[in-house]
Amino acid sequence: MPATADDVINSSLVLARHLRTLDAGAPVYVIGEPPLQAEMTAHGFEVRDDERVRWVVIAFDRTFTYAKLNIALQAVRGGARLIATNPDRTCPVEGGEIPDCAGMIAAVEAVTDTKVELIVGKPSPIILEVALRALGCAASESVIVGDRVETDMVMGKRLGLATILVLSGVTHADDPRIAALAPDHVLRSVRELIA
Repeated sequence: MPATADDVINSSLVLARHLRTLDAGAPVYVIGEPPLQAEMTAHGFEVRDDERVRWVVIAFDRTFTYAKLNIALQAVRGGARLIATNPDRTCPVEGGEIPDCAGMIAAVEAVTDTKVELIVGKPSPIILEVALRALGCAASESVIVGDRVETDMVMGKRLGLATILVLSGVTHADDPRIAALAPDHVLRSVRELIA
């Protein structure tokens, strides 16, 4: 499927755009990797390395440390609010899975005793609304293809899209949630879409 960078809508982009509508140019502390920090900077946020911020942005971060957790704690104690990119517990990689954003969210929530106010990625309607606007079509004319029952399929069902679950990611064929949610189609791989 041919695609350009402008065709890709991810939770980092959506978070930056959404937060800009809530608190444009705010100082933020990012628990996340360099692409997210760059996205926040590109959207006019002051990305800081200390707790003097109005928002702690939480995302997938393979460099997550005790020091980052402490800055988040001190920021929240100083009045900062919490926002996150996605609720995924794990991220599929070749040979298995690695911890994803949910681990960072859980750690920050545990030490701050504060819940994340908003998660903009799947299954949030925010990310899907951005995608549908970019595509220029209605939910009823669209289909979501994904590998997670708890995010991709739930979001599709909630917002009226056709749903295709692929088993080439984190969901396995024997997962009881498949029968409970009943995606419109279940395929072994995205390769089967072409067929």
